[in-house]
Amino acid sequence: MGSSEDPNKPVSPYDPSSSPSHSQPLLSKPPPFPSPIDEPPRSESDPTQYLQICYNHGPRSFKDIPFLILFLLLVLCTFGFGIFAVFHRNSNYSTVSSYTYNYNSSSCVKDSLSSANWDLLNSSASHVPEDLIWTLVATLVLSVPMCFGLLLLLKHYTKQIVYVSLPFFIVVPIFLNVYWFVACTVSSTCSDAFPLAYRILVLVFVFLIIGVIVWIFVINWHRIELTIRIIGVASDALSKNLGLFVALPCLTLGLIIYYAPIVVFLVFARFNGDIVAKVSSGKYTCVWKQDSWVPAYFALAILTMLWSATIMVETKVYVISGTIAQWYFSKADEAPRKSIRSSLRNAFGPSSGTICLSGLLICVVRMVRAAVDSARREEASGIVNLVLRCCVNALLTAVDFLNKFTINFAAITGEAYCSSARMTYELLRRNLLSTVFVETISSRLLVGIVFVLSAIYTIVVCAILQAVSDLGAYSYLVAALAWLLLLLVLGFFVHVLDNVVEAVYVCYAIDRDKGEVCKQEVHEVYVHLPISRGQRQSLPTRTIGV
Repeated sequence: MGSSEDPNKPVSPYDPSSSPSHSQPLLSKPPPFPSPIDEPPRSESDPTQYLQICYNHGPRSFKDIPFLILFLLLVLCTFGFGIFAVFHRNSNYSTVSSYTYNYNSSSCVKDSLSSANWDLLNSSASHVPEDLIWTLVATLVLSVPMCFGLLLLLKHYTKQIVYVSLPFFIVVPIFLNVYWFVACTVSSTCSDAFPLAYRILVLVFVFLIIGVIVWIFVINWHRIELTIRIIGVASDALSKNLGLFVALPCLTLGLIIYYAPIVVFLVFARFNGDIVAKVSSGKYTCVWKQDSWVPAYFALAILTMLWSATIMVETKVYVISGTIAQWYFSKADEAPRKSIRSSLRNAFGPSSGTICLSGLLICVVRMVRAAVDSARREEASGIVNLVLRCCVNALLTAVDFLNKFTINFAAITGEAYCSSARMTYELLRRNLLSTVFVETISSRLLVGIVFVLSAIYTIVVCAILQAVSDLGAYSYLVAALAWLLLLLVLGFFVHVLDNVVEAVYVCYAIDRDKGEVCKQEVHEVYVHLPISRGQRQSLPTRTIGV
């Protein structure tokens, strides 16, 4: 059909009039239009060209089923052989020292005269200071309102919190560095064990680290304002889904409960074997010999636990992404209902195979990386080892690149792992968004804020303990344990907020791809993120959805 419009006028994919209706399928292909980016020509049959992506609210089909079956088989084998180990155990394992070699029977027999006297064992348990218990309990209780208070402060007063915390990033390390130096110099015991030259060397080294921190903030100062706005948006999104603070710890508790029988199985697996005679220097002794299958079971159980841990990490990311996506794509006048329940159902249902595959890749990458780091520490020389390390590091980097945002995308669309990885790359590439960059400064700022809060809390706890108790130097250890516990809890909060930042980033990319604006406040912030470096030279500046 003819048209009176100027044929030279470019057609924008972000024009609302060119967007397909919402009644189309999840991954429908819109009418073809020229790309605003100078890209190499593509085949019209390419299924990844300009796919229309949106949140999949409907029923989802099961994906990556073979990896789910493989994980279930691994779990069944671990529990099956573990139950066998419990019932097949040798009760004489704990009394192996009471066996002696009998030359008449040519075997090990129990010597009643030298049997272990278990009644003489010292039954007194180590004394745990009461102050330590109460301090840790109080820290754990106080950490909950501290997390919610920090979330509300970051939501409403992000700029003030960040700018107030920035000086403490420098002041607190300087105070601690000077304090330990003076305390060690005053103490005769510490000064004798730690000479003055070494104390000065450590003091200068810590000051150099503080200087590096200052330099990092100086060169990234132009990104502080954008980082503040990103943290504020993520905090607002998380405050609208507070149920995540119940669901995610419950998932962690479920993993611990799941680990408990495996640990019991590993303990009882050591009891499978026999007491045999061993010749050493012409003398017979009785030793414990494990069954040949026990080391293989240890490897199986440990592999299952590692894979399960990475699966739980990916499950949390999936639940966070699915919940945040439902909030993001919901209408302004209505809140999503049962969003966390829906995300959990999808995570343990249709997308369980996808999560298993992602967890397997992460598990393999971490194991290979640990092996490479171990080889580096052993200082293995040779050009072959150097080339192998470079190749392995390049491969691991490629896998990390592939896995970035894949689970976030799978939680939103319900696609399989490979499809999610490919479509995520295509989505971000054609919208000029980086596949490896969100805003890493936000993570560093949050970690710094958490460090400052925990350090201030530790100083207060230490001062209170020294004022009201007679622990003496032991108060430093109690305060350090309280600091570690608070750091773990607040670190969990930062991890959740980081995942929210990435989930909102993927939702913004989908929104931008469709030329729509579901959350205006998000577009006003994320539109200022740097574009992909590969497209900087070939694209004119433009603003989307603001």
